[in-house]
Amino acid sequence: MLAAGVGGQGERLPGRRRKMAVESRVTQEEIKKEPEKPIDREKTCPLLLRVFTTNNGRHHRMDEFSRGNVPSSELQIYTWMDATLKELTSLVKEVYPEARKKGTHFNFAIVFMDLKRPGYRVKEIGSTMSGRKGTDDSMTLQSQKFQIGDYLDIAITPPNRAPPPSGRMRPY
Repeated sequence: MLAAGVGGQGERLPGRRRKMAVESRVTQEEIKKEPEKPIDREKTCPLLLRVFTTNNGRHHRMDEFSRGNVPSSELQIYTWMDATLKELTSLVKEVYPEARKKGTHFNFAIVFMDLKRPGYRVKEIGSTMSGRKGTDDSMTLQSQKFQIGDYLDIAITPPNRAPPPSGRMRPY
């Protein structure tokens, strides 16, 4: 809902222009609560998600995505926009057995083409941990404004080097 308020009730003051103020009454919480449309996986064609992983706990540098190049650690996953971070974590763990260890930390970021200047940008979107439930587990690609053609970069940190758990993770 937009509400328009007019300075001076729209009256024109001599020698001055009419002032108008428009403010949005939509809060950030209302935007976040916008329900996602359920995806029928039986009727909807999956998308190709290009995933790049590291096992040093850091995301790839953006220059590794420049001039048509991509990092060599690519996984190709067919999935849907309603895929959760926990679901993607389990798919990565199928490919990398060492990431199955309890306490392994997965930090997710979307890598996308910057439309304002040449190159790519990164947006961290959440994290999961093997063997623990967390608040980001149910986060979906769709809820984070992922667009087909974006990449997913996952920084994997082994349990012996994992950052200390924040209050967001809890044991099963």
